[in-house]
Formats: sequence, structure tokens, C-alpha cells
Amino acid sequence: MTTQPSGYITAIVPAAGVGSRMKAGKPKQYLTIGQSTILEHTVNKLLSHPAVSQVVIAITDGDPYFPELAIAQHPDVVQVSGGKERADSVVSALEYVVENQLSDWVLVHDAARPCVSHQDISQLIESVEQSDCCGGILAAPVRDTMKRSNHNNQIEQTLDRSAMWHALTPQMFPAVELRKLLTAALDKQVTITDEASAFEWAGFSPLLVAGRADNIKVTQPEDLDLATFYLQRNI
Repeated sequence: MTTQPSGYITAIVPAAGVGSRMKAGKPKQYLTIGQSTILEHTVNKLLSHPAVSQVVIAITDGDPYFPELAIAQHPDVVQVSGGKERADSVVSALEYVVENQLSDWVLVHDAARPCVSHQDISQLIESVEQSDCCGGILAAPVRDTMKRSNHNNQIEQTLDRSAMWHALTPQMFPAVELRKLLTAALDKQVTITDEASAFEWAGFSPLLVAGRADNIKVTQPEDLDLATFYLQRNI
């Protein structure tokens, strides 16, 4: 495994999704909060963190929205071709990072999580630096009672929430190893829902770093109002 991170880190933002659950007529990352799109809020938050040197964004080829944004011309923003699935987009960005030797470690962050705090990003980096883990992710302990359903949407089991977490982003891993594991998992058609799951599939146990619950992902229409509230509160 790669040595512990030091110096600057590259952030990767997979932003090739269509956001169909938002029913907004355009990908959710291009919806606006105030004067900026969700994607701009997210990327600017990452760029303003002192440990982040560059942001590599995976965009669908032919995307008509991204070229119109100010961040498309930012000297520390790189655009690469996105893929059909999140993992494909992350691999595309990782190939750029590795081939250009941008950094040994990367932070992969959802395009639709504009409310992440600098404090949480710093805590993730510091926790991974101080551990012997393969990497780590921001996560929030589950607060609600969790139910498992059967195929009829009836309760089958109440789960013990004490050891359950909501996976958040950023997720921090060595660039070379992450690319290798994601590529291998995709080749074997393994379902990979986030970067940590690729390491779990390979037998590793990434670190869970407690993060703020307001680091929400804008997925449903009602999430937009909540993200607006959180962002305006921190302006």
C-alpha cells in the first residue's frame, strides 16, 4: 500500500450523472443555489481547502452546461470524460491523476454534496495520516431505527443501528491502488457503489471518520431546500 499522504492532494468529482430522481429537466449538479450551481459550490469548497491542489471533474462528453460555468476556466480544474457509472467516471479521473503524477492520494467527492465543511475534510485527511489504514471515508452514525424489508415492503427485521453508518464523501484513498481495484471490480462486474466498497471487495477495511450530518447529497427535490438552508447559514 502507498505510504501515508503528505503535501497536496487531488480531489476528484464524478459529475456525469443525469440526476433523474430530481425531475428537474437537467442534471442535478447544474441546479442553482443562490447565484451558483451545485457543482460550482462543491468545486469551490474543495478548491478553497488548503490541502487540495487541483480538482479533476469527470463530465459526460457533449455536456452543454459545464463549459458555461466559470469553474470550467479555472486553472486548477481539469475536465476528463465521464463514464456510464460513477466508478467509470472515477477511473477516468484516476487515470489522469496517475498518468500526470498529480498526487499519490485522492479525495473523491460527490458533485451533489455542496455542504461539506473544511473541518470535516481536514479531519478525514488527518485521521488517515495518523492511521495504518488503506484509506478512509467521512461517515455519519445512523440515528434512526433501521428496518429490513421483504419483497412486499413489509418489515422483516429491525437492525442494530449501533454499528451502522451513512457513507458520505469525500473518500480518501491512494490513487494507484484505487484505480487498480476499481478497474478489477468493474472487469468482474462487481457492484461498486462507492470507492470504499472497492477496497472492501479486495479484503481491506477502510477507516470510518465521523463527519457532520449536514453534509447532505442533493438527490430528491426536497434536498435542494435543505442544502440552500445549510449553505446560506454558513455564508
